[in-house]
Amino acid sequence: MGSPRTVVSDSTNKLGWLLDDLEVPGVRFAVLLSEDGLRIAHSAGIAKDDAERFAAAASGLRSLGKALGEFCGSNGNDVRQNMTEYDQGMIMITAAGEGALLGVATMTDIDVGLIAHRMNELASRVGHELGSEPRRGAHGGDLQ
Repeated sequence: MGSPRTVVSDSTNKLGWLLDDLEVPGVRFAVLLSEDGLRIAHSAGIAKDDAERFAAAASGLRSLGKALGEFCGSNGNDVRQNMTEYDQGMIMITAAGEGALLGVATMTDIDVGLIAHRMNELASRVGHELGSEPRRGAHGGDLQ
C-alpha cells in the first residue's frame, strides 16, 4: 500500500472546472476542500474568501458527523454524507478522494436525490485529480 496522498490547496482555483457537473437547478455553489478545512477549489457561484470560510465550517460539520457515528452503530462508523437542512436551503458534504471533501450549498426547491447522485459521481471521478504533492512544510505526506 502506498503512502497517503496529501491534498494540495492553492489560490489559483485551477480545479474549479471539476465542479461544473454540479451546476444543476437549485445548487448555489460547490467547494472542494481538504478534510482539515482548506479550500481546494470552488465553483463560480461563490467568491474565494467565502469559499474559504465555507471550507472551514464544512470541515467542522464533518467532524461533528464523525463524533455522532457511534450512535448509528459502533465506534469507527464512517460518515458517508452530511446533509443539514436550513430554512433557505441545504448543505451537503461527501468524501471526494483521499483527504478531501466536496461541499454543496442549495436552495430550498431542489431534487435532493439528483444532487446527491451528482456529488457521488463527481467524488468518485475526481479523486485522482486532487493533488498528491505534499503541502509546504510537509515531508513524505506527513504534516509537521
